[in-house]
Amino acid sequence: MCAEFVPSVCPHDCPSTCALEVERLDDRTIGRVRGAKDNDYTHGVICAKVSGYRERIHHPDRLTQPLRRVGSKGEGKFSPVSWDEALDEVVHHFKQATEEFGAPAVWPYDFAGTMGLVQRDCINLLRHAFGYSRQDMTICTRLAVSGWMAGVGSMWGTDSREMAESDLIVVWGGNPVTTQVNVMTHIAKARKSRAAKLVVIDPYRTPSAEVADVHLALKPGTDGALACGVLNVLFAEGLTDESYMAKYTDAPERLRQHLSTRTPAWASEITGLTETEIIEFARLYGTTQRSYIRVGYGFSRSRNGSANMHAVSCLPAVTGAWQYRGGGALHSNSGMYGIDQTEVKGLDVVDPSIRELDMSKIGRILTNDADALLGGPQVKAMFIQNMNPAEVAPETNKVLAGFQRDDLFTCVHEQFMTGTAKLADIVLPATMFLEHDDLYKGSGHVYLQVARKVIEAPGECRSNHDVVSELGRRLGSDHSGFHSTAWELIDRMLIASGLPGAEEAADMRWIECAKPFDDMHYLNGFSHPDGKFRFAPDWQALGPDHAEMPSMPDHMDNIEAADAEHPFRLVTAPARRFLNTTFTAMPSSLKKEGRPTAKVHPDICAEMGLNADARVRVGNRRGSVVVHLEPFDGLQKDVVIVEGIWPNSAFEEKVGINALVGADAGPPNGGAVFHDTSVWLKAA
Repeated sequence: MCAEFVPSVCPHDCPSTCALEVERLDDRTIGRVRGAKDNDYTHGVICAKVSGYRERIHHPDRLTQPLRRVGSKGEGKFSPVSWDEALDEVVHHFKQATEEFGAPAVWPYDFAGTMGLVQRDCINLLRHAFGYSRQDMTICTRLAVSGWMAGVGSMWGTDSREMAESDLIVVWGGNPVTTQVNVMTHIAKARKSRAAKLVVIDPYRTPSAEVADVHLALKPGTDGALACGVLNVLFAEGLTDESYMAKYTDAPERLRQHLSTRTPAWASEITGLTETEIIEFARLYGTTQRSYIRVGYGFSRSRNGSANMHAVSCLPAVTGAWQYRGGGALHSNSGMYGIDQTEVKGLDVVDPSIRELDMSKIGRILTNDADALLGGPQVKAMFIQNMNPAEVAPETNKVLAGFQRDDLFTCVHEQFMTGTAKLADIVLPATMFLEHDDLYKGSGHVYLQVARKVIEAPGECRSNHDVVSELGRRLGSDHSGFHSTAWELIDRMLIASGLPGAEEAADMRWIECAKPFDDMHYLNGFSHPDGKFRFAPDWQALGPDHAEMPSMPDHMDNIEAADAEHPFRLVTAPARRFLNTTFTAMPSSLKKEGRPTAKVHPDICAEMGLNADARVRVGNRRGSVVVHLEPFDGLQKDVVIVEGIWPNSAFEEKVGINALVGADAGPPNGGAVFHDTSVWLKAA
């Protein structure tokens, strides 16, 4: 066949969900990958990770046949088996665990290795159809969603394309140069055409902060204090929109009184920023009508993350920025689409009485912590898709210990021999996104996209849906989700949602789902019964652990604070060429990133007598890791940054950085706290 460019969609865990054009060289080979120029969000711009996807999809180390463990767990010794043998073994262990300990002893485990609504979510049908343990999806968005919903009430915001019409863009807790490059495209338009200002709020000088007009390098976990200090200035200097607040918010006078003691001096003490930095940012924000806050996830991954998110979301409600094109805020549009996933997820067969295990506590669960097990049986069998918990989940030492239990059977469906796959009993080869059909919604934009398969998969790789369906049939279910192709499910899902069917939607390439301006900007009211933005949230409605949540926007002082024993605060931020552990097998990514490194302030390096590239040990009561030192002046002195996520094998002692991160659940409704860790630092 002749080479041609065909449409597709990036499936990875990123808000951009880029519209792609992929060069198909033949039925099994791709060439170049580029962004779709006629999509006005992607605009032809994609990240280096995905533009080089040929390197990943045709990687010589891809898994291409089912494998059975023949060595000890973690040794990495496997021998090939047939698909029938592999699936029979999985079914045998699932049935055995169910018969001996009850169905909740089986735990299907997954997350966002793909964001496709079929290939990601079909595993839910497996757990629901057979009464296996459900999963509390806490590891990424939970804290942020709780905080945003507290004030706004629904998951959408100002269209990203409006950033081109903004006069001030505030990137709060995100690093789009590294993690969502399309945001920078729209910011660049505003800077070029309107001389818009860019402010980045992040604990260290990221690539995004390097190109900003203002960088506020606050201490991790203090974003709520900064937001309150800014709000204090807005009220004190008459930079509020009183008529807007009277119409659209619940308690402006109570908020004014509450904030009277949250002065810039108070915020400075907590954040480590100067009073001048706080005041100048507040004045810039308060005097710019078309101010757009692009709210990221990073600052929510803290024990006080939900409170931080709520405090930040109050800013455009106080100034009335929501009223203007290019004004307001966006965290995620994930709640905008209304897609009916009943059949794919098995929502018609859910038993809500079955326990819901916290995925972030997998280490505690697999080491038989009674509280984490919620009073139910030990987990005896697992099926893992779209996730690499041995390297991604908190408390890595516990996770590794749990997977090495002799009485635990684990099947991993994967593309590469990850740290988790090495600990499995059965490893199944998985397709990549260009080798199967799927449906995608964007959280950073307003498009729904259907992607057809582009090429055939290598070897014996099978898609997530094909494997889940085969397991469901072998286990004896007649649910239609197990007896349909992915394309049939996409078609029925779209039609049930009042949208064009799969063929028409794929031919359209993308379906715009944006709401009218007044709805996207909440000018018809916020999504609470009274239509008001809530300065005083009903935290009880958002989660069971609500007792300590602040009644108004505030600094919630529940973080793992630095102390004499652990004087530094650690942030495990994303590396530019990795996406969790998705791209860590790519030689180009490894070459660019080099090795695990700790960014430490030069003054601290001097005090410790350590030079660049010195080996240092970073640790706390959970464990320690050895990394190389990089003197770096783009952070406060008591902050340490280790970018990743590097595989465990990249560290000297074969345990990665998440060994230091706790699995405590952030209130009010759980959530992982990856950037809320206190550590010590010493020469290795």
